[in-house]
Amino acid sequence: MNKKTQAGFSLMELLVAMMIIAVLATIGIRQFREFSANARYIKAHDTVKIVSEGLDQYFLKHGKYPDLTSFEAMVEPNSPLVKENLIPVGVANQDPWANPFEGKSGKGTYELKCAGDPNGSPDRPPFAVEPGKISGGATGTPSAPAADAKEPGK
Repeated sequence: MNKKTQAGFSLMELLVAMMIIAVLATIGIRQFREFSANARYIKAHDTVKIVSEGLDQYFLKHGKYPDLTSFEAMVEPNSPLVKENLIPVGVANQDPWANPFEGKSGKGTYELKCAGDPNGSPDRPPFAVEPGKISGGATGTPSAPAADAKEPGK
């Protein structure tokens, strides 16, 4: 009456469990990378928006945009935008991918540019901001629903 009882898992059960864990980890890592890239793009868009709004406020106050030749000149501590508290101190002059933002401003206009995702993702294209318009696909949060929804009953 010696019965051996089976203790533990078989090799096949362990392999199946490991395969399930590997598939779930692969999906999770891919989603993490996608969310991380979207967060970088949103951060770049927000940085450009902060400087753009500071330039617009400067224009409302002085009737012209400051003569600045680069994005770096716009965000440095001695910039008129920083001195007049129109943008916060310490705004980054590089996008989250470590590429420099481009920008210039003059009496009647300004232009700010971001190269977008260096991997060339169509969801995170380059964009430019000028007074009153954003071009190149950065109209807000990536993958945001379109704003052309009709009112009910129309």
